[in-house]
Amino acid sequence: MRLHTTLHTARLGAVEFKVIRPARPPAHAVLVDDPWYLNGWFDREAAHVTAGLWALAATSPRSLVHLPIRANAKDGPGRATGVQRPLDLVLLHHSLQFAPSRWKELRGRLGRGRPRTVDLPVPAPDAEPVVSDRHHRENRDRFHQEIHSETLFMTGSTRTFREAAAEFATLAREGPGRAYNHGGRHYCRSVNCDPTDRDLHVEYREEWP
Repeated sequence: MRLHTTLHTARLGAVEFKVIRPARPPAHAVLVDDPWYLNGWFDREAAHVTAGLWALAATSPRSLVHLPIRANAKDGPGRATGVQRPLDLVLLHHSLQFAPSRWKELRGRLGRGRPRTVDLPVPAPDAEPVVSDRHHRENRDRFHQEIHSETLFMTGSTRTFREAAAEFATLAREGPGRAYNHGGRHYCRSVNCDPTDRDLHVEYREEWP
């Protein structure tokens, strides 16, 4: 898949950081902080773009991948549930060792960026079976999450980013025709996190306010 992005750079002290954003953030994508889950709603295009961003995070361990969507919640499905804390999303490889508490400072230093088009393989489930002991304490292939400055940070490994990309690709591929926006049936996927964190629950949604 081809993904159109912008590449931004900024310094914090002596260290320069790279931040990658979609060239056109999807309008029909919402992520909110819920007491029980981290909930998201995506249409087909938004799920497809987001799958590409997770795949990009798997191949770009020296960059932060930023999806700025919190403004969408003002008129999106999160408003209907009464949830009042919309979130952006940052995907962060654990080897970068960036402190999410410094995100607001870094975000404020980002300029317009420069265009960058990347070609990525279509996200698909790994050939190897899913590990049954994902929550075993010795298993390091699991996401850790933090929330800072209205942003959800998902910190993980190359493998976890690939698996999450596959979940969003499946949402984009199978959501149409399998979900009713008004009624009892919906189509959703989930991204599993560390047992001490909440999982990320994402739902396909075709109709938007």
